[in-house]
Amino acid sequence: MIRSTGPSAEFRPGQLVRHRRYGYRGVIVDSDPFCKAPESWYENNKTQPSRNQPWYHVLVDGFSTATYAAQTSLKEDDCKEPITHPLVAAYFSDFNGQAYVRNDRTWLDAWD
Repeated sequence: MIRSTGPSAEFRPGQLVRHRRYGYRGVIVDSDPFCKAPESWYENNKTQPSRNQPWYHVLVDGFSTATYAAQTSLKEDDCKEPITHPLVAAYFSDFNGQAYVRNDRTWLDAWD
């Protein structure tokens, strides 16, 4: 089951985003209402945005990696082109030209 995004969540699963600092494009797979990463992970994060905001699991375009990014680190991607990532078909059923259509497959959260 996909976690619901809270009222303060700016992005939704399937939405295309761009990282404000690093410039990579990606697609939102899932979100957490706050940072669920362990303190040791957070301390090693170079930017350390607030933990008390929505955080997103993002599949990164052109790579086989996923990132965990704070809402303030992301912005909507104006490109609207599909992304290339080996897990797109695992979590999305279609691309409608604006966003991906999320399926019911659960994101495996490493922090739980």
